[in-house]
Amino acid sequence: MSISKCIVFALSIFFIGNYLYAQQQSQSYAAIPGEIGGQDAFGPYDVVMDWPKEISGLPGAEGWTFGAGQSVFAESPDRVFYLQRGLLPDVTNPGTRRLPDVGPSMQFPPTNIWRNATRASLPSGGGTGNIAEEGVINWINGGGRLGVDSKWEYCILVFDREGNVIEAWNQWDSMLQRPHFVAISPYDEEKNVWIVDDHKHVIHKFTNDGKTLVQTIGTYGEPGDDETHFNRPAFMDWFPDGGFVVSDGYNGTRVVKFDADGNYLTSWGQAGNPPNETRPGYMNNVHGIAVDPATNRVFVNDRANQRVQVFSEDGEYLFEWSVGPVGNFHLFNITADGYLWAADRNTHKILKYDLEGNFLYSWGSYGDYPGGVAGVHGMSVDQEGNVYLAQVDNKGGVQKFTPREGANPDFLMGPPIFSGE
Repeated sequence: MSISKCIVFALSIFFIGNYLYAQQQSQSYAAIPGEIGGQDAFGPYDVVMDWPKEISGLPGAEGWTFGAGQSVFAESPDRVFYLQRGLLPDVTNPGTRRLPDVGPSMQFPPTNIWRNATRASLPSGGGTGNIAEEGVINWINGGGRLGVDSKWEYCILVFDREGNVIEAWNQWDSMLQRPHFVAISPYDEEKNVWIVDDHKHVIHKFTNDGKTLVQTIGTYGEPGDDETHFNRPAFMDWFPDGGFVVSDGYNGTRVVKFDADGNYLTSWGQAGNPPNETRPGYMNNVHGIAVDPATNRVFVNDRANQRVQVFSEDGEYLFEWSVGPVGNFHLFNITADGYLWAADRNTHKILKYDLEGNFLYSWGSYGDYPGGVAGVHGMSVDQEGNVYLAQVDNKGGVQKFTPREGANPDFLMGPPIFSGE
C-alpha cells in the first residue's frame, strides 16, 4: 500500500471513530428517544388533567374532597375501583407563612406538600396497635373533629374513563374501618371484588356490582395469627388455580395461603428484628405481595427490613434483594410481561425490576401539582396501558397517567395479567 493510501486509510479510521464516539455521547436514554428539552418528570407518561372529577357534587359531599388514597384497581379503562379513607374538607392551599410561635425561621408548609392526607384522614396514620379502634382514638385525641376535619363516607368509588363517579358503594362504609386494598382475581370469571380491611383484620369478597357480601375471611375486629385470624392484613394476590396468598401484615409477620374457596392451607414467616433483619423467612411489616403466574413464586415485601423475599408457592425461601438504604416499598405488582413494578414511599419513585431483582428503571416527581406524587399506596394498569396511582402522603386521591406518544416501550408498565373482558 502506498504512503498516500495509508494516510487516507488512517484519516478515514480517525473520522469514523470520532463520528461513532460523537453518536455514542449523544445517545438518548430518555423516555422519548431524541426528544428536545424536558426532563421526564413523569417518565414515559402524561398526567391526565382533572381526573377524576371532583366529588363535591355527590349527595352529602358538598364542600368535601378525596381522602387518603389507599388503593386503586382498573378492571377496565371504563371501570376503575378506588378506595379511600373517607373525605377531607375541600380547602385551597393557604400558602406559605411564618410560624414564629413554633420557632425562629419556621414556616408552613415546610415542603411543597401542604396537606398530608394520611395524617388528616380517619383513622390517623397507620395505627400500629392490635385494637382496631386505636387509629380513630388517636385521630380524635390529636384534635380531629368528626364531620369537620374528616368524614367517613364514599370509601369505595368506581370511575369511568373520564373520571366520573359511576358507582358509590356507600352501603358498606359503616362496616369498614381502614379499607386498604382492592382487586379482582385475574382468574375469576365472576369478577368478584376483594377488599382488605386491615384495622378490622378481615378480607371481604363482594359480587362485582357490590350489592352482596359473598364471603369474609378472618375474624371481624379480632386480631390473631392462626387459621381463622389475621393481624392487620395488607395485600393479596392470586395463583392461576384461583388460590391466593395474603401479606399479614402490619402487626403480623407471615404470609398466609388459601385455596380458591378461601380455605386455609398453610402459612410461613416469623417475627424479625427490624430494621436490619437478614435471616430468611423473618419479616416485619409484611406490606406487599405478588405472585409470578409463570412459576408460582411468591414475592413478599418485607417492608421494615427494606428487602424483597422470594419464596416457592409452599413457602420455601429462594432468594432476596435489598430495596436500598432509603427504600420503603408500599407495594408492588407483577405485570403480564414478567416484570415487577414497585412504589416507594420515601423516594416517591415508581420502579421497575426484573424477577431476579435487577433494577431497570424508575420515574416519579415529588409534589402536589398535577402528576406529582407522594406516598403512592395503590397502583394499577389497564388494558390500554393507562396507569393509576393512589396516594396517602399527598393531599389524597388518585391520578391517571397515559403513555406518551413515542415512549420507549421498555419504560412503560406492561399489560395487566387479568383480561378485564
